[in-house]
Amino acid sequence: MSAELVRAAQGGDTMAMNDLLSELTPYLGRICGPIALDNGSDAVQEALIAIFRNLGSLRDPQALHGWARAIAVREAVRIARRRHHAVELAELPSRQDVESAVDIRDVLERLSPEHRAVLVLRDLEGLPEEEAARLLHVPEGTVKSRLHRARRSFRKAWQS
Repeated sequence: MSAELVRAAQGGDTMAMNDLLSELTPYLGRICGPIALDNGSDAVQEALIAIFRNLGSLRDPQALHGWARAIAVREAVRIARRRHHAVELAELPSRQDVESAVDIRDVLERLSPEHRAVLVLRDLEGLPEEEAARLLHVPEGTVKSRLHRARRSFRKAWQS
């Protein structure tokens, strides 16, 4: 995405803003979907609204994707927290049970929004722990412990 497009959108060019948001939407979907699950599209919409409203505050157009990623993670976690219903891992169906086989989405639904967020940032986005900590507004040690617990829970649920 070009810096000129970002600057034009910041300057009030409606077509540039439309193009910018259209280009960002699939990227935001890849971030919000695994965190907010069924509410991923709501999280994308909230992130797009926040980007639209706050684009003027972005100082470096080259930082657009990182800035948008931070907004997307924040919105996805916020929406997932609001709609999260905790399920104990012991309640997961057996993988051999054909009618209720565990798939990735099913396992992700049983993780907390915070655990899904750290998995997305570290394992899908490939961010280092310090960057994930900055985006999630938690200490790096918290990211490490959440990641460890999330991976352990995911493996346990997947293998059961």
